Amino acid sequence: MKPNIHPAYQQVAFHDTAIDKYFIVGSTIATDRTIDIDGVTYPYYPIDVSSESHPFYTGKQKLTKSDGRVAQFNRRFKNIVS
Repeated sequence: MKPNIHPAYQQVAFHDTAIDKYFIVGSTIATDRTIDIDGVTYPYYPIDVSSESHPFYTGKQKLTKSDGRVAQFNRRFKNIVS
């Protein structure tokens, strides 16, 4: 590897603001904000949605059942007699 071309890899505190939960993850993200968690200072980065709060991962997503194209065609033209 070439020296001085790679970003610094460090532990970063990501804050899911939707559920007010912190995740400590290794990242190369650059931020000038810091936060103290359990006596350790981490770079701080707020996020809106994570796997802990996204409806797809939490099982709260509503799936809609959509008919296929043939069923839509039959429903649309069922009253027309040839």
